Amino acid sequence: MDNKAFAIAIMAAGKGTRLKSKRPKVLHEIGGRALLLHVIAASEKVVPANQIYCIIGHEADSVRAAVESTGIQFVLQPEQRGTGHALQMVKAFFALSGTSIPENLLVLSGDVPLIRPETIASICEAHLREKAAMTILTAVPPDPTGYGRIFRVAPDRPEVTAIIEQKSLTPDQLATPEINSGIYCFRTSALFDKLDLLNTDNAHGEFYLTDVAAMLVSDRQRVIAVQAESVDEVLGANTIAEMMHLDAAMRLATAKRLMASGVTIFRPETSVIDSEVTIGPDTVIEPYVQLLGSTRIGSDCRIRSYSVIQNSSLGDNITVRNGCIMDSAVIAEGAIIGPYSHLRPESRIGAGAHVGNFVETKKVTLGAGSKANHLNYLGDAAIGEGVNIGAGAITCNYDGVHKHQTTIGDHVFVGSDSTLVAPVTIESGAYVAAGSCITEDVPSGSLALGRARQIVKPDWVANRKKQPQ
Repeated sequence: MDNKAFAIAIMAAGKGTRLKSKRPKVLHEIGGRALLLHVIAASEKVVPANQIYCIIGHEADSVRAAVESTGIQFVLQPEQRGTGHALQMVKAFFALSGTSIPENLLVLSGDVPLIRPETIASICEAHLREKAAMTILTAVPPDPTGYGRIFRVAPDRPEVTAIIEQKSLTPDQLATPEINSGIYCFRTSALFDKLDLLNTDNAHGEFYLTDVAAMLVSDRQRVIAVQAESVDEVLGANTIAEMMHLDAAMRLATAKRLMASGVTIFRPETSVIDSEVTIGPDTVIEPYVQLLGSTRIGSDCRIRSYSVIQNSSLGDNITVRNGCIMDSAVIAEGAIIGPYSHLRPESRIGAGAHVGNFVETKKVTLGAGSKANHLNYLGDAAIGEGVNIGAGAITCNYDGVHKHQTTIGDHVFVGSDSTLVAPVTIESGAYVAAGSCITEDVPSGSLALGRARQIVKPDWVANRKKQPQ
């Protein structure tokens, strides 16, 4: 397919009133990202981003801000007066901007997140092959009630004679199973010739794009139907419940794709795995795991139950024990995390390092082979290789106004319950005695003790009890 012969218009101007939500419909999320972003991602695999035109209207600024990083173009539909009116705005955009009019225009809905690039390409290819003025993507759902029906010249022929909305069907037409998905491909000149002829003589007083089909059929121009392989990929969502049905379908498809590539996912129906997540072969995902955003997990890892990992990168042969939380962390191969560790943004854990029970890290580099196994807070710190951080030791990085850095060299031993008050440097090979409060730099090879001298008073308890009450 010559993708230069096509542009894509995505209708994303609607309010979605049935959702009962303040957010624009197309910004509701399934599979970890907005409905509209799924449609754009599929479209970008067929045509370049600068050939995609997003029609925005309701909460236009919010929609634009959410997706403008994709590099697509925007067409404003200030009043939402129907699908035909949306394409009238596209026609006006081309005229006013001087943008070259594409030979063919594919029209998608911004609320059909399961649409596949292969389906988009197939409708374009059929449109060219059949030399059609209009090509309609259709589907046959288990229950077609509520959808407009497609009527063909004959069941085995692609030519369409009419699109009839549900409320206009006669009793003998109700059994027609093939529905209109609302996804169309047009020869742009044929579409633009008819747009100004649309009228609002209908129950909703809107300009309907489906009326173009009747006009083209009346002119004896070729209007054909192409049936989608999957019903789910062409269905939108008008309620939160319907949206969650699509979310479940997308997540199950993601899990199946990962399992087909060699990933073991126990009880995939219990896991929440976003569509952009990638996982290497021979990794095991236990039940009730959440893998979110752009998370990348290598091979031969094990992610144990109740862990939540977001926008993080994990190398090969990593164990994440139960109940860990990670956000924008980077974990090198062979590391062991958890249980119940919290790795906040900019945590970088080195190869073979251990981050254990109830340890929290933030903006930390923990070197290869280093260990912080129990009850630590490590914030704003650069920690070298082979370091041992004892139970309860923390970095004090905040003075009430500014954050400060702690630097720990290679092969340092930090004793249990020590407090490192930043800014401070513990040089390589140094030891910090348990229970110390360190406020000054510690030279290499030194032992630092920063605790009060212990005093023991013999017989104090007995004498205390003898005193009159």
